[in-house]
Amino acid sequence: MIRFVRTPVLAAVVGVLGLSASLPDAAACSRVVHSSKDGKLVVTGRNMDWFEDIKSNLWIMPAGLERNGSAGANSVKWVSKHGSVITAGFDVGTTDGLNKKGLAVNLLYLAESDFGPRDARPGISWSAYTQYLLDSYATVAEAVAGEKGDRIQIVASPLPGTTSKPPALHFSLSDATGDSAIFEHIGGKLVIHHGKQYKVMTNSPIYDQQLALNAYWQSIGGDAMLPGTRRAADRFVRASFYESKLPDPTSPRQAVANVMSVMRNVSAPFGEADPTKPNVSATIWRTVADHTNRVYYFESTMSPSLVWVKFDAIDLKKGAPVKRIRLGESFEHSGDVSAKFEEAKPFAFAGPQS
Repeated sequence: MIRFVRTPVLAAVVGVLGLSASLPDAAACSRVVHSSKDGKLVVTGRNMDWFEDIKSNLWIMPAGLERNGSAGANSVKWVSKHGSVITAGFDVGTTDGLNKKGLAVNLLYLAESDFGPRDARPGISWSAYTQYLLDSYATVAEAVAGEKGDRIQIVASPLPGTTSKPPALHFSLSDATGDSAIFEHIGGKLVIHHGKQYKVMTNSPIYDQQLALNAYWQSIGGDAMLPGTRRAADRFVRASFYESKLPDPTSPRQAVANVMSVMRNVSAPFGEADPTKPNVSATIWRTVADHTNRVYYFESTMSPSLVWVKFDAIDLKKGAPVKRIRLGESFEHSGDVSAKFEEAKPFAFAGPQS
């Protein structure tokens, strides 16, 4: 069922250029993993690009929560092993987060994604899969080992908001060792790229082809020329080049600043929104997961201030309450918001039974 990939697929220059010319417009979101040379500081930055406000709030999700995959009949059921801080979309799905063990998971758009027709495997809604990974695994290697059998099926359903289309998505994982993995579903089968070299992820085309395109631009050299459009392939190249040039961070503050400088470079400015083209969208927020120190940062494009949550200041143990801070209703928050969360009922994941 699964194709497991460990090495980049390099294409001939002519083939790469032909692929580049045929790519669709930019798809939403970018993700970059950044580590110090000694491996003692690891952070992951992520941009959320979308054509409308997805009413994102931050949630504290403790261990011990009973979960349902919200995929209708034969849904996956599990109990969360690890507490997490997550960013929700419309309070019906987990789009991004960091768990207590230092594992970060990001949900990004991928037009070519295909989860396949519903089959006999236990199912999980697209809206719950990011949370399932955060709840279930402590490291990237553990998640790869657990998921490579392709034993559960992601189930699509219409996205919230003004579009009624089912989602096309892929998932990135990173942890405190600097390890990384990309999960894509192509032709109904899970494809995994696993290794510390997979630092950057954007969107279309599929990851094999992104690597080939980036290899071509590396042969040119970023100091000579870099592609500058908002297209996903161009953002991938720029993010890869600028991450490779970052100074070695000597403090958590510098590590966060380093990766945020790259995320801002590959952000898309506000423009005319088109619900029929969610893959051509502005950056609406950014996050940074500090895997080493267990701090989760959030920056709304509508806010002048960065906010963050310190895991040492919150309760993620079994039996602790679920909490939420309503960032989507207020842009006045700034700095450490660890103590500003309020108890809330866990949201229900969107799915075909919603």
